[in-house]
Amino acid sequence: MKALTDTVLMVRPANFGCNPETVLDNSFQKEIKSLDYNLISENAIQEFDALVKVLESHKINVEVFHDTKSPIKPDAVFPNNWISFHSPNKVITYPMKALNRRYERREHIIKILKKKYLLDERLHFESFELKDEILEGTGSMIFDRESNIAYACKSSRSSEYLFNIFCEQLGFQPVFFEAFDLKGIPFYHTNVMMAMGTNFVVICLDSIKAPYREKLEDTFARTGKTIINISQEQVLQFAGNMIQLKNIDNHPYLVMSSTAYRSLTDQQLNQLNSLTGILHSDVTTIETYGGGSVRCMIAEIFKN
Repeated sequence: MKALTDTVLMVRPANFGCNPETVLDNSFQKEIKSLDYNLISENAIQEFDALVKVLESHKINVEVFHDTKSPIKPDAVFPNNWISFHSPNKVITYPMKALNRRYERREHIIKILKKKYLLDERLHFESFELKDEILEGTGSMIFDRESNIAYACKSSRSSEYLFNIFCEQLGFQPVFFEAFDLKGIPFYHTNVMMAMGTNFVVICLDSIKAPYREKLEDTFARTGKTIINISQEQVLQFAGNMIQLKNIDNHPYLVMSSTAYRSLTDQQLNQLNSLTGILHSDVTTIETYGGGSVRCMIAEIFKN
């Protein structure tokens, strides 16, 4: 299971809330001004701690870093957008669309992880912000690491131009496609409608138009992926925002929110249970005000 890791990076939020710079193009995110900001932030911290506990109790290593109080970073709990790790020993940082999200890139975190895990190669893609070319890490891209394929759906946060540059430099075959929600709006991130496992893929096929859908199905068949097709309604319950990890005993787990878990049908759960273990945790506050779920909260660390 070289495609999976047993070690992840997570950032404990200090100022979680609805980010006014992202709410315009994130249809999953809700801004309810009547609710207490401090209560929302406290609830998000409790949900974060509970998810860490679930992972660690199943022997998955979690590197927890605390967000800094200043500058205020309402989306700091979603580190997968600004950093990713790749074998052998690579760490990559990414360009972010929202100006206030660019503060999430913290050299202090990178320095500690580079030393601990002997990460000796650093690639900087954030310079593309000057050209308004955006690619938000594993929010924008879904990796099939065993087959060296990267998937991305078009949006204002996922530049096809930069995606192709990334794939050329990292040795991935690029698969770029278009996917739309029920209102005909492009999904802001690929990882809200698609999750890759070692031998399966969770995806909302109804959101993808021809000929992209046929190309994707052919690629999944060629790479031996069982398709777990989810509906648009399930996407809204974050059923596409999942991540497969392994623990130190090499046992695979598909990690998701309790919202996503409850949205799945018995047939879908039976399919998934035959392919992987399942873990879930309640992150309702983070989903509601941040517009992201469990997968967004986790950045995989590949150590070699």
